[in-house]
Amino acid sequence: MHIVISEFMDEAAVAALRADFDVRYEPDLVDRRDALLAALPQADALIVRNRTRVDAALLAAGSQLKAVGRLGVGLDNIDVPACEARGIAVLPATGANARAVAEYVIAAALMLLRGAYHSSAQVAAGAWPRTDLSNGLEAEARTLGIVGFGGIGRLTARLAQGLGMRVAAHDPLLRDDDPVWREAGVQALPLDALLACADVLTLHIPLTDATRNLMDAARLAAMKPGAVLVNTARGGIVDEAALAAALRSGQLRGAAIDVFQDEPLPAGSPLADAPNLVLTPHIAGLTQEANTRVSSMVAQRVAQALK
Repeated sequence: MHIVISEFMDEAAVAALRADFDVRYEPDLVDRRDALLAALPQADALIVRNRTRVDAALLAAGSQLKAVGRLGVGLDNIDVPACEARGIAVLPATGANARAVAEYVIAAALMLLRGAYHSSAQVAAGAWPRTDLSNGLEAEARTLGIVGFGGIGRLTARLAQGLGMRVAAHDPLLRDDDPVWREAGVQALPLDALLACADVLTLHIPLTDATRNLMDAARLAAMKPGAVLVNTARGGIVDEAALAAALRSGQLRGAAIDVFQDEPLPAGSPLADAPNLVLTPHIAGLTQEANTRVSSMVAQRVAQALK
């Protein structure tokens, strides 16, 4: 049995697979599409992150594929219906990076509410913007709004409640009387009501036709004035030009964006010079601990599918 791994994976998990399988591990295969396609005719399984496009051409090359392991949870780079039609198991690392993402959200929210962490260069240069930076906000008693109340959303809610925040959420897949709301101590709200009351809004939904540009100019304008937006879900859910405009106008206090419509972020992006904005390169779910958990889970699931 032969496994191809096209993006980076924890070395211990790779070694575990090599104990039972013939493994080709080249983290840069994702950037060498022709070499990747050439590696697939003998592959029984492929392991990817979010950058490898598991599309028609790749599936045609991998005629013997039995499993596709996803080192993460989002599946928008994988043609799942095509895999299902061919009997190929799609195996994400559900839940394994939830803690990393939830902690990113809380850290970003605290930083943006306080608004004091962009001043290191000024202070180092001898400036003393104490008055300007004395109007930060505390998280306690403020409302965290969560769009998408799956595993990551629920863990984020728990962390926020530990800070004394109120938590409300919107998830069209959950009924208003679902027991999860009561168990989590979270208020279920329609999206419009959530936008109007959230001091911090965090997104935890997949990119689909229904969620593409969900946070457009109209919905950003409908957010509570001075709110903070955090997107660790998928690029394309937030209209980037509209977000930049909302930050420049002061409608939003700040934003932290980890995912983008085009990755890497292209030159000339409207986000490049927007104020009160934290940009990170799709790493909210990546920590040393999360990488170990994600890699171990996917290795185990792929091995089980091939045995």
